[in-house]
Amino acid sequence: MKKRFFATVLITVVILIGLLRIARREESQFVGSSDPKGAVPTPLATETDAAEDPQAAAPLPEPEKTQHLDQETSIPPSASIPFIPFFSGAPYQEINGSIPFFGVSELTTEAFEYYSPLDELGRCGFAYANICEELMPTEPRGEIGMVKPTGWHTVRYDDLIEDRYLFNRCHLIGYQLAGENANPQNLITGTRYMNVVGMQPFEDRVTEYVRRTGNHVLYRVTPIFSGENLVASGVLMEAYSVEDAGTGVTFCVFIFNVQPGIVIDYASGESSREDPESAPEERTVEGYIGNLRSQVFHLPTCPNLPALKNQIIFLTREEAVDAGYRACGNCHP
Repeated sequence: MKKRFFATVLITVVILIGLLRIARREESQFVGSSDPKGAVPTPLATETDAAEDPQAAAPLPEPEKTQHLDQETSIPPSASIPFIPFFSGAPYQEINGSIPFFGVSELTTEAFEYYSPLDELGRCGFAYANICEELMPTEPRGEIGMVKPTGWHTVRYDDLIEDRYLFNRCHLIGYQLAGENANPQNLITGTRYMNVVGMQPFEDRVTEYVRRTGNHVLYRVTPIFSGENLVASGVLMEAYSVEDAGTGVTFCVFIFNVQPGIVIDYASGESSREDPESAPEERTVEGYIGNLRSQVFHLPTCPNLPALKNQIIFLTREEAVDAGYRACGNCHP
């Protein structure tokens, strides 16, 4: 009888232990399930949890180059730039140490797009999206010529601009990122220089990252207008890769809406050639000068510099290399 009693007790204990383990395992699978986005890069499981339960979610890595957002909630785009930076020859200028103004609470792996309604002058506001493969286009871009953004003028400078026309209908969120065609809330009057030399390299960086990883990039572009000007002084571009906490892509830059050799009246969109007598005799450039055609970058003092219309400015050597440019064999930058 004693043996039968102890056997019964032992079996009961084993069953209870098994039920307890199953209950703990199911509970760990539902940690954080109340959050539909589930994208904030803060691990829900601790190292102790992971050691006790191999099914607990492992914490995300914290690489040395991880860029951390500075606030819990987003700073409104209109307040992100207290003043318009001064154009000194480079197509863009870093803002806020190149850390975007997103809040941690905005991070998500859900696809979305938002385009601000036009203001009382017909001007675009910020465009905001979570860039991912789901949003990217699967067919060629359609016609957009029917859209006339504020300040639009069809004007040519054949000897100064390689593609002749001063202004482009610039997508705030590039077609390659979200597949938007003739959306008036996503098109502004922008110079060829801003569109191709300024914005496109950053758009290409986001596209390449998303295609390569399948991850998401929180992305916002805000046109910055001075007063009631119809043409933007430039755009603020912000990007932050979600799944790796900004390790893959992080930038916050102001792209200048300028065209070398051309004076623009931002109030109306009228333009004229720059007066040679009022322009400085020499242009001082800090950094490196790339050739848009040959993909070679040079020191500013190199005798083999490309024509001004084919130049792109890199603030550091690393930027030039990361953009796919190779060093000049003459000046050895």
